[in-house]
Amino acid sequence: MLRFVLEEAGFRVVDTQARYVRRGEVDLAEFVQQHDAGVVLYDIAIPYEENWRALEERRAAPALAKTPFVVTTTNQRALEGVVGPTDAVEIIGKPYDLHRIVDAVRRAAGRQARHAQ
Repeated sequence: MLRFVLEEAGFRVVDTQARYVRRGEVDLAEFVQQHDAGVVLYDIAIPYEENWRALEERRAAPALAKTPFVVTTTNQRALEGVVGPTDAVEIIGKPYDLHRIVDAVRRAAGRQARHAQ
């Protein structure tokens, strides 16, 4: 559903599953570079602290330094308690309004465009 809504909004969507990234089967930095992704939409599952730390380790790669992230999760408050201040564009809890996801990705894409200049 997310793919359809984002494509309808004019975005080119490529995807992989977060579990493959967490298990090391997909290198996130390489995936982003290979697909020239301007924004990453990433879902954080429980255990929040462990999965957030794993994402932060991957985001530390120089190739991802300017790539904005929009994060979704099943329990927004719990994740925000673990995360604290972050440069992720937005943390969105489920169930979410699909238009909110599109708006967050648009903001992230605009941020990416400003960083590229």
